[in-house]
Amino acid sequence: MTASAQQAVQLIEDPETAAVALQPARLEILEALREPDSGAGVARRLGLPRQRVGYHLRELEKRGLVRHVEDRRRGNCVERIVQATARYYVVSPAALGPVGADAAAVRDRFSSAFQVAVLARSLRDVAVLQERARAAGKKLPTMTLQTDVRFSSPATQAAFAEELANAVAALVAKYHDDAAEDGRTFRFTIAGHPAPHDSTDAQTSEAG
Repeated sequence: MTASAQQAVQLIEDPETAAVALQPARLEILEALREPDSGAGVARRLGLPRQRVGYHLRELEKRGLVRHVEDRRRGNCVERIVQATARYYVVSPAALGPVGADAAAVRDRFSSAFQVAVLARSLRDVAVLQERARAAGKKLPTMTLQTDVRFSSPATQAAFAEELANAVAALVAKYHDDAAEDGRTFRFTIAGHPAPHDSTDAQTSEAG
């Protein structure tokens, strides 16, 4: 594996893999291994005992979270160079088994619980599709829009929501084509919530 082969995001669906990854020391090691390094190098950077780092690396490698990159000669020794398999990781609701967020089990579609469950499903879907696209050597087509809207009153917030729903319904009616043999179905999730006071996200972003 080379640095260029490293995934941007890797989905963790297995409960045991999630348990291995979420230990604080191992999270530090995964962060340190965004760039290739040896166990001794990681131990020096993190100020941890080399033997302890070696143990954690073996467990991470068993679970497919760290991979061997190369063997590098240093003097009379040969260092084993490893790297995290991804720069970032997402834990799927599936890793939590029956207590994982499930949109189908939430009855109130206007609740924050439903929104969290839907967004969790979106994370899982995109991560799975990203892995399939990577394996096929293709780019996954996506579109992301994000913006902040400051409403002057609850009435304007309600009016905005109604106009947005009508606009989306009109676009769906215009572009959705069940009869398209070579068509491709996209899933759109539109979610709104109060912006945290400490939010530093960009006002508007678009990516694909």
